[in-house]
Amino acid sequence: MQQEFKTSIDQALHNANLTGALGKFSEAYKVNRAKAYEGVDFEALRGRIAERKGYAAAHLKELAAQFQKNAEARGAKVFSTSDPAQVREYILQVARENGVQSIVKSKSMATEEIHLNSFLEKEGIEVNETDLGEWIIQLAGQTPSHMVMPAIHMTKEEVADLFSKEVEERLTSDIPRLVKVARQEMRPKFLRADMGISGGNIAVAETGSIVLVTNEGNARLVTSLPKIHIAVIGIEKLVEKFSDIAPILKALPRSATAQLLTSYVTIISGQTPNSDGSLKNLHIILMDNKRSEMAADPMFKEAMQCIRCASCLNVCPIFRLVGGHVFGKVYTGGIGTILTAWYDELKSSEEIQGLCIQCGACKDVCPGKIDIPGLIMEIRRRLVKEQGLPLLHKSIYSLVNNRRVFHGMLRAASLASKPFAKGTKFIRHLPMFLADLTDGRSLPAIAAKPFRDVFKTIRQPAGLPEKAVFYAGCLIDFAYPEMGEALVKILNKAGIEVVFPEGQTCCGAPARYSGAYEVAASNAVDNIKALLADQADYVISACPTCTVALDHEFITTFESLGERKWLPQARELAAKTIDFSTLVKKLVDEGRLTLKEGQQLGSITYHDSCHLKRTMHADQAPRQLLQKTGYELTEMFECDVCCGMGGSYSLKLPEISAPILQRKLTNIKNTGAPVVAMDCPGCVMQIRGGMDQDGAPVKVRHTVEILAEQIED
Repeated sequence: MQQEFKTSIDQALHNANLTGALGKFSEAYKVNRAKAYEGVDFEALRGRIAERKGYAAAHLKELAAQFQKNAEARGAKVFSTSDPAQVREYILQVARENGVQSIVKSKSMATEEIHLNSFLEKEGIEVNETDLGEWIIQLAGQTPSHMVMPAIHMTKEEVADLFSKEVEERLTSDIPRLVKVARQEMRPKFLRADMGISGGNIAVAETGSIVLVTNEGNARLVTSLPKIHIAVIGIEKLVEKFSDIAPILKALPRSATAQLLTSYVTIISGQTPNSDGSLKNLHIILMDNKRSEMAADPMFKEAMQCIRCASCLNVCPIFRLVGGHVFGKVYTGGIGTILTAWYDELKSSEEIQGLCIQCGACKDVCPGKIDIPGLIMEIRRRLVKEQGLPLLHKSIYSLVNNRRVFHGMLRAASLASKPFAKGTKFIRHLPMFLADLTDGRSLPAIAAKPFRDVFKTIRQPAGLPEKAVFYAGCLIDFAYPEMGEALVKILNKAGIEVVFPEGQTCCGAPARYSGAYEVAASNAVDNIKALLADQADYVISACPTCTVALDHEFITTFESLGERKWLPQARELAAKTIDFSTLVKKLVDEGRLTLKEGQQLGSITYHDSCHLKRTMHADQAPRQLLQKTGYELTEMFECDVCCGMGGSYSLKLPEISAPILQRKLTNIKNTGAPVVAMDCPGCVMQIRGGMDQDGAPVKVRHTVEILAEQIED
């Protein structure tokens, strides 16, 4: 990662105004969005949007032709091009032919994408943004930091300073006064403008109509007052039928700003009369700029379902910290990473794709049903394919793939880490260039005896009717063997013999999440051989990241690489794989496992690990089990927001991981609960290490440890 990029991250993290504004908005957004969607079947709604937008993406050429035919029948002039330069030249030509000196614009990401303003200004044409946020950043000489709220990163005091310079009057930060000043400044610009330029939220092939969705009313003035109107619309905005507008209009305001509806929905179907009775000179530019290439890509065609609501930004824990000027280019956040890789070039996303922590929050709220984290993973894969792995990564993965050497080094690390642990279970300080790794959290000391050694000493009852293969993962095996012991105890009580194959190794998640799919596939093969060697009823894991690897990612990795040989075995493994809490809940419900009940164990809070909740949708089972044992569950604020661990993310970007962790620690402590439970050893590592350095008297425990203490003998 280039130093310039790291510097931009550091500057954003130390900008209290930025993090404060984004933090407050994201908190309010989640609550308000939930209210806005009350009574709405969101899954059905986004399924409809995905289906209609997916259909349009598969029929772009014919829909563009149909749109052009119907729009021109209503008097519009339609120009289609894949070249951004041709878009700029077309607009300039129309301006010159009509003696245009002044242009007013409503908000348009498509014109931001092609840098239209600076181009026209160099040609001597006055260009005025009229959306309040766009006008603010135009005055500031900046680019949008958010696709819907372009100036969200700025405080009212900063805006007051900008307006003061513009009107040459010292203004206070009184918001109604600032809005009044903006209105007064804009009105003359609307009235003298020779041309209006807009974007478009939807383009309907059936009628040749364009749809604009706004809150300020400026778009109506832009499209009605000047005698010339040019709409610049990306072809991903095309839909087949007029009825396709309805689901998009239902989701867009709810997802974008948590409103039930926007203030203005403008549908323009052909030329409209000017004030002097003449018909408006209407030009519609359908811009491709690699969109048709994206639509033809078997994986990335899904991104064409985006309705540009920016909900993925609103829930992203990384965007909340660094903002759009770091996490994006023209388009920002998770979807912005994907669009940048296509509309610009793959290499342009090289730095920003690394910001994604793969928590999956964006996927949950996307009204276009886009797997944004999955597509970012594919970007990483293609970058590795195109550029190769960095030398350091190659060295690490070659080590991890040699199980015996890797495990030998972990055993050696147990001895080497003793001087730093100083008799505790934590490493609180590391020397020199490693110091960042213990900034804000302690690390777990490597266990003196890994679980694979401990397991050999565990005596299990003979003749148990069922068998489960236990996949421990690296952390339980080498840092938290006590979690493995607790799992064996619980399953034995339910009549299940536990098998621990010595050949199991890293699940491949670190390699896969870095784009090294070939390495991940090698890990998958090793684990398939080990885990399917015994004929067992279950393959169980107490790490959601590992469970997802076994249940989903081995299959998708092989499919991505076109590797068919191991797919049947990967599917066999997936069919047997189950996470710890789901299996225990099943055993309790069947009466095969009895928990102590009728106790009053006090208050407990629960942290949702990202994979358990968002990929496996198994967040209720652990809560129900904890409550059944006698704990009073006190939900924390943002219980399902990432803790900042993200696997190797906390090692690659500790400066971002640390503030996410601090927010999580605060939310845990605010519940007043003396214990916080979770189902992920990675989250335990992150949160327990944070609590150790914080000094708060809160116990951080894996659910497996808690339940093992509450089994009836």
